[in-house]
Amino acid sequence: MTEPEKPSVQFVEVDSESSGQRVDNYLFRILKGVPRSHIYKLLRRGEVRLNGGRIKAHRKLVEGDRLRLPPIRISAADESGRPSDGFLKIIEKSIIYEDNRILILNKPAGIAVHGGSGVSVGVIEGLRALRPTEKMLELVHRLDRETSGCLMIARRRSALRTLQQALREKTGLVKQYQVIVHGAWPRRKKQVEAPLRKNTLKSGERISRVAKDGKPSLTTFEWQAGSDDYSILRASPITGRTHQIRVHCAISGCPVVGDPKYGNASADEKARGQGFTRMMLHAGRLVIPSLAPGEEPIEIEAEADQQFQDMVNAILIKQ
Repeated sequence: MTEPEKPSVQFVEVDSESSGQRVDNYLFRILKGVPRSHIYKLLRRGEVRLNGGRIKAHRKLVEGDRLRLPPIRISAADESGRPSDGFLKIIEKSIIYEDNRILILNKPAGIAVHGGSGVSVGVIEGLRALRPTEKMLELVHRLDRETSGCLMIARRRSALRTLQQALREKTGLVKQYQVIVHGAWPRRKKQVEAPLRKNTLKSGERISRVAKDGKPSLTTFEWQAGSDDYSILRASPITGRTHQIRVHCAISGCPVVGDPKYGNASADEKARGQGFTRMMLHAGRLVIPSLAPGEEPIEIEAEADQQFQDMVNAILIKQ
């Protein structure tokens, strides 16, 4: 019986399509079947080398870079990390827009955008499993696991660069959220601005706090409807800090309903008793600037799930 060929050192040159991609995301794509935890371990140990030197996971690659990959037995990867058929169906049904450069999903609440921190698989792993022949599928931005709505995925490196630049420079890309908060939101409060500092706990969990040495953050708010108990708002993040809308609502005295990090536990318990168990934050509208000369902007609206709509209707009836 012929013994399986032993894995050996590999050298990979970065092409133009992969230029600008983070090292860890690049390795996830080319080393399909290798657990993410193992890839991070190789990076920490310095077993993956870039142009002969050690490399950190967040480093962005440049065309012509040469990666040295240590011997990796891909066949020994844990198959339990593959998304289930049921999960893949959910991801497939969530696609609401597609062209040859981007995909847009209406991400369900409770699903992470990627695996890690105790989550085995997320949206991006599901998409890659659904479309194994796709050369590139990369997150343009992120949504919190508990948040639903519009999520952009790039299918071309050029689209990823254009959209991320638009997000950084705030040029034509619009994201609007529907949010339900506890309490009566002051109708005159049109924006919240506060410096936020992000901390990562030992568990890998991220959390943001208002701090003098934090980064500037600004969200505009528009009151839609409400009562003394709940308010329905439209929120537009002008900056993109971690958990920005959630923190801004909380420091305004009206935390997001169902928010496990910054919410009101006793008020959330009452909401759960009424059947409202999810966090009530939904990325409902997205406007993408023209991706090429002569093209029109892309405008997408993602419908909130039934539970979110039920809570909106319950508030409207009582106001």
